[in-house]
Amino acid sequence: MRVTVIGSGYVGLVASVCFSELGHDVISIDNDAHKIALLSAGEVPIYEKYLPELLEKHLGKRLKFSTDIVEAVRASSVVFIAVGTPATPEGDSDLSYVEAVARALASAINDYKVVVEKSTVPVFTSEWIRKIMLLNGVSHELFDVASNPEFLREGTAVRDFLFPDRIVLGADTKRSGAMLQEIYAPLSSGKFYQSNSLVPTPAEAKIPPLVITTSTKSAELIKHASNAFLAMKISFINAVANVCEAVGADINEVCEGIGTDSRIGRRFLNPGIGYGGSCFPKDLRSFQAVAKDAGYEFRLLQEIIAVNEQQLTRFMRKLRTALWTLRGKRLAVLGLAFKGGTDDIRESPALCLVQSLIKEGCQVRAYDPAAMARTQEYLVSPNLEFAASPYAAAEGADGLLILTDWEEFTHLDLPRLRKLMAYPIVLDGRNLYDPQLMAQNGFTYYSVGRAFAMPPQTTAVQTQSLA
Repeated sequence: MRVTVIGSGYVGLVASVCFSELGHDVISIDNDAHKIALLSAGEVPIYEKYLPELLEKHLGKRLKFSTDIVEAVRASSVVFIAVGTPATPEGDSDLSYVEAVARALASAINDYKVVVEKSTVPVFTSEWIRKIMLLNGVSHELFDVASNPEFLREGTAVRDFLFPDRIVLGADTKRSGAMLQEIYAPLSSGKFYQSNSLVPTPAEAKIPPLVITTSTKSAELIKHASNAFLAMKISFINAVANVCEAVGADINEVCEGIGTDSRIGRRFLNPGIGYGGSCFPKDLRSFQAVAKDAGYEFRLLQEIIAVNEQQLTRFMRKLRTALWTLRGKRLAVLGLAFKGGTDDIRESPALCLVQSLIKEGCQVRAYDPAAMARTQEYLVSPNLEFAASPYAAAEGADGLLILTDWEEFTHLDLPRLRKLMAYPIVLDGRNLYDPQLMAQNGFTYYSVGRAFAMPPQTTAVQTQSLA
């Protein structure tokens, strides 16, 4: 099919490249001429595994980039809206970019099109898109509005698109529903999985994926409800981790006991310094605003958000326990992105902690495999410098903080790290290491939801449990 994707950010770019991989002819549209020029030259502006390879494979063949929305829309049967929906100061979604696209579509449509929400939007957005297009002179017979929410995780977005758990198609007419079904037919029929894709099949992949057909309103709610539930699992296990610390239990053992229950599952039961990124924080606030507008006080969402915010406060308290005073301390920070596998620093708890450390008067030397360039654009301070490796960051440090769960950080050379540091104190905000292993290698080690560990030969007074 001939497809246009409006917006070339994380969602739009991945969707454009992956639709091309499924065999469709795709035009990716953005009003940022500089970004379009980079993409047209084969340069990928975001860090995402397999994206550069697929872009190179399809660029100039099934995939092209443009700033001309009118030409692209008229050449396509289906138009996906994948523009940003940032949070307003009040917490709801800013839909001004979506509205601008709807107005532009109204001036471009000359025959029947299916307009599909791909951005994360609150319920009723499809109705507003329809109203705006009708008010701008488009006949109701020339378009339908549908919803196709994405469930992509940054760092594994390409694999999530091509090997999804499920595909949700929200359509209110048979015609639009049939066209959405056709777009995803290579996946739902299993045909795509018989081809030689550049992307290897994940071991846990469901082939073919389940296709769920719903109304547009249900599809819009599925996205918000899914993210809220996943965020709830993270905040829940962080709250349990806090109890574990208080009573001397091990959160990893508790996670195993909980996660093996098939009704619960192990995924997202990962204690740490909290969730971040462009989705969970924004989507929870937006979903909360939707509920409030509907007359319902969603108190559970309020508590999920509160627990997440408290994790950073608790981690700073733990840092004070480990180092006593912070002013003038030299700290190594491993990880700036909100999670491993991406260069995205939006709402990153790691970056929030770095900012807090700088305000406390710490000297921070940070390393991240992908996010340092973006951090340099966002945060400039004489108290912040960037290192070329984890070991360069650790040299002469009074303490080392692991703040992002990069795979690279799980197999550090611990004896080498120990020799480089001024004081062998590690605070692991992602529980990447076994406490006893760290102690055996000479570190005083703090993690989340587990007792702190000290080298066997060290005599110290047991610090009291954190409140």
